[in-house]
Amino acid sequence: MTGLDRRPAAATDATLPRGPLAGFAAGSLGMGVWVTVPGLLLLYFLTDVLAVGPWLAGLALLLPKIADVLLHPWVGHRADVEQTRRGDRRRLLLLGCALPVAFAALFAVPAGLTGAPAAAWVAVFFIAGNLLFAAYQVPYLSTPADLRIGYHERTRLMAFRMVVLTLGILVSGLLAPLLTGGDAATRDGYQRMGVVLAVGMLAAMLVGVAGIARLRGSVPVSTACGHGGWRALRTALRDRQFRWLVAAYLAMSTTTHLVLAGVPYYAEYELRAPGLTTVLVAAFVAPALLVTPAWLVVARRVGKQRALLGAQGAFAIGSLVLAVGRPAGLPVLVAAVAVLGVAFAGMQLLPFSMLPDVIRAASNAGSTGAGTYTGVWTATEATGAALGPYAYALCLTVGGFVASTAGESPVQPDAALVAVRYGFGLLPAVAMLAALLLQRRYTLDATARAAS
Repeated sequence: MTGLDRRPAAATDATLPRGPLAGFAAGSLGMGVWVTVPGLLLLYFLTDVLAVGPWLAGLALLLPKIADVLLHPWVGHRADVEQTRRGDRRRLLLLGCALPVAFAALFAVPAGLTGAPAAAWVAVFFIAGNLLFAAYQVPYLSTPADLRIGYHERTRLMAFRMVVLTLGILVSGLLAPLLTGGDAATRDGYQRMGVVLAVGMLAAMLVGVAGIARLRGSVPVSTACGHGGWRALRTALRDRQFRWLVAAYLAMSTTTHLVLAGVPYYAEYELRAPGLTTVLVAAFVAPALLVTPAWLVVARRVGKQRALLGAQGAFAIGSLVLAVGRPAGLPVLVAAVAVLGVAFAGMQLLPFSMLPDVIRAASNAGSTGAGTYTGVWTATEATGAALGPYAYALCLTVGGFVASTAGESPVQPDAALVAVRYGFGLLPAVAMLAALLLQRRYTLDATARAAS
C-alpha cells in the first residue's frame, strides 16, 4: 500500500443502491437553481431593470469569476485535506449550504440603486455566492471519484444526478420568470423570486448532504489523497488527458451559458414575444428529463467520448438554425432549441462522468486527490458561466443595444437586433465547433472503458 488507498480491481465492481443515489442526486436540485437563474436572468436584470449598460453588466458578471479561478482549486485542496484528516468532506458541504442567502441577496438590490452602484451590488454578492457554491460543488462532485466504483457505475451515478439537475434547471427556469412578474417584472418581483427559490435551494442541498453520507456508507471509499497545495495543482494541470477534457468543457460551458443568457433577448427582440422565454427554456431543458437514460445507453454501447462528440455536433447544427431567426418559423425554432436541449443533456452527463475516470487514472499512477482535480474543473465551469453572458453582452454592445429600467421600452437599432439573433445562434455554433475539436484530443476513454 502507498499513501493512496489502492485496492484490487474487484473493489470497483460495487453497485450503488437506488435510495442513496436519489439522496445524492437531490443536492443537484438546489445547485440547479444557482446554475440556471443567474445565467438566465441576471444580465437582463441588469440591463433592462437596473439600467446598467451592457458592457458594464457583462463586466459585473465576468470579474467575479476571476476570483473563482483561484478560489475553486483552493477549495478543492481544502476538500482533500478534510478527506484525509476527517475521512469525509462534510464540513465544506454544510458551509456551502449558506449559498441560498447569497442567492436571495443577489436580486435584492436596494431601491434607488441603478447603473454602476447596482452593478457593484450584484458583483459583490455574485462573488460571495460563487465561493459558497464552490464549497458545496467541489466536495459534491468529488464523490464519484471517492467511491470505489467502475467506469459504467460512475456514469450511472452521474445520470441520476443529471436527471435531478435537469429537473432543478427546468423548474427554476420556468418559475423564475413567472415569480418576477413576467412581462411586468419589477425590482420587488425579482426580490420575491430570490427569496422563494432560496428556500427550496436550502432544503434540497441539505438532503444532498445526507445522501452523500449514505452513499459513502454503502460502498468502499478512498480516504487518502496524497500530496496537496500548489504541488497538487501543478500535477493536475500537467495531466494531458485532464487538460484536454477541461479545455473542451470550458468551451461547452461558455456556449451553453451564452445561449441561456440570450434566451430573454431572443424571445423579446427576435420573436417579439417576451412570454416565449419560458417556452424556450422548457424546450431547452425538458428534453433532458427524457433523453438522459438514452445517453446512458449510448455511452455504454459506443463509449463516453464518441457519444459526447455526437452531442457537440448536434448542438452546433441546432444553433445554426436559430441564427436564421423569425423566417424559419416558430415551430422550427422551438424544435431547434429542443435539439440543443437533447445535446445539452449529453454534455452535462458525459463530461462529468469522464472526470472521475481521469481522477481514477491519476490515482492509480500515484497522483493527487479528487478535490484538487474537481476544484480546477469547477473553476473552469464557473469561468464558462461568466464568459458566456459576457460574450453575449459584447455582441449587444457592438450592436448598440440600449439599456433601460423596468417599464421602459426603448427602440433598438437594427444592428442591435442583428446582434441579438447572431449572438444567440451563430456565435454558439462556432464556440461548440471549437469544443468538438478540443474534445477529439482526449484519448483516455478507450483505456478507462477497457479497465472497467
